[in-house]
Amino acid sequence: MPEFRVVLLKIMAMFLVMAVGWWARRRAYINAAAVRILSRLVVDLVFPCLVLTQMLRTVDPGVLRQGWFVPLLGGGVILTSILAGWAVLPWFCPRPRLPTAVFLAGLPNWIFLPLPIAEALFGDAGVRDVLLFNVGAQLALWSLGVWTLQGAAPSLAAVKNLFRNPGLLATAAGILLALIWPAARALETSAAAAMTPGPFAAAAAVQAMSMLGSLTIPLSLLITGAQLGALTAAGARPPPGELAAVLAARLIGGPCLAVAAVWILAWAGFSVPDATRQIYYLIAAMPVAISASIMSERFNGDNLLSARAIFWSTVLSMATVPAFYWLTQNRGW
Repeated sequence: MPEFRVVLLKIMAMFLVMAVGWWARRRAYINAAAVRILSRLVVDLVFPCLVLTQMLRTVDPGVLRQGWFVPLLGGGVILTSILAGWAVLPWFCPRPRLPTAVFLAGLPNWIFLPLPIAEALFGDAGVRDVLLFNVGAQLALWSLGVWTLQGAAPSLAAVKNLFRNPGLLATAAGILLALIWPAARALETSAAAAMTPGPFAAAAAVQAMSMLGSLTIPLSLLITGAQLGALTAAGARPPPGELAAVLAARLIGGPCLAVAAVWILAWAGFSVPDATRQIYYLIAAMPVAISASIMSERFNGDNLLSARAIFWSTVLSMATVPAFYWLTQNRGW
């Protein structure tokens, strides 16, 4: 199946799962308390299990030598998207809402939406790249992102929260374990682990984490749909000019600057590998991250603008993400 059709198929399947979450929230099968609990479960437990087992399965010294730059690209996708916001939004947004608008343009959904697409296109290597992107994106979020939203330097508390992030801790643990104990890569599937008590117990733990990690994508999509289902009618009405500018910066400006960044790197003599480049483009094209509403509320942003940007960018991304991917493939970008 051509890669474009794979992307389109995955986008459609993901939206169907999100539609189930939306319907469940509208029908009160899932309430706000359940969404908060499930979100915390995914972020603090299920996702870290996926991260650790994927790092354990796919990382070795050669991979780190070749992919050392991937976290830098993760931070770069936030940077270029924020630059797209600053280029477009001052012309459309009043000063009080400008920091929130730029922040929304700069925060794509870089984990839970691109993850199943990267897995379908590139297998475990694609998942590993998305998770390495997460390292740089998290660092950029809690520094440049918070600074943009607040209009000031990030607080010490924000920096402390960053280094307590379960996903980052799991990434570090998985990489260290893979380097220190290379045989651990076989624990998830190796029948030989049952021969001695030590590997047997370790294999059971790794396989349990693998089972938990496999819940990450379906649970995160259900939660996203449920969060969208909670938006009020005011939050979901057709976008005016101000919101349209945010959507244009997020879904068009950010991806275009991502392409420009790759061209600049190529001009400077650094060639991004094809699979990593395609994942970078996918992440750059994603809608506003659901977590943007949480960050906006926490740092006194505009909650209504955040909710509307999340809703409309997610709906529109069903068309814009496959279209942008098709362009990058057919134009040789």
